[in-house]
Amino acid sequence: MSEQLIISVSREYGSGGHEIAQKLAEYYKLPMYDHNLLDEVAASMNVSSKELAEFDEKRRNKFLYRSVMGMNSSPADNVARMQFDYIKKKAEAGESFVIVGRCSEIVLKDNPHLISIFVLGDREAKIERVMRIYELDARHAEERMIEKDRRRKSYHNSHCKVKWGDSPELRSVHQQQQAGCRGDGGISEKLHRRKACS
Repeated sequence: MSEQLIISVSREYGSGGHEIAQKLAEYYKLPMYDHNLLDEVAASMNVSSKELAEFDEKRRNKFLYRSVMGMNSSPADNVARMQFDYIKKKAEAGESFVIVGRCSEIVLKDNPHLISIFVLGDREAKIERVMRIYELDARHAEERMIEKDRRRKSYHNSHCKVKWGDSPELRSVHQQQQAGCRGDGGISEKLHRRKACS
């Protein structure tokens, strides 16, 4: 692929957004970054990824830590910023990739080659999907879904001025999922048309 393409995928838990990101990466033959991003960041800084993982995607607690002259004493904030800086460098170097979460739709919002999507899902369909994948009953599946979304929202909102899912750059994708997540929901075709017209 000659022209740079960066696809940022945010998602509700249980919506199949991660699988959609994988399908998009396969379709465009791009690397995909999610939790594995932390491994690359750790390797580039010659530190242990296990140590960084303890604070990955955690909300910054502004009451416990403070910033002095731009330096932050919050481990969660520092780990987040390591990842933000890393994906910025990849984007500035002209690399193409698919990235899941990591506030990427905000971190890379000024990149003209960025396409950001937010994957939604029907409540019942999401619960059924979580039940199937994790072998949970409906109550525990819903509790898991609510807690995961709460954490994602808390992480995003503690690191970004724009609230989770509210960025004007986002293109929402509603995943029905009655028969499960199949392909990428036609997103690759829509993105292909969009790039052809740009």
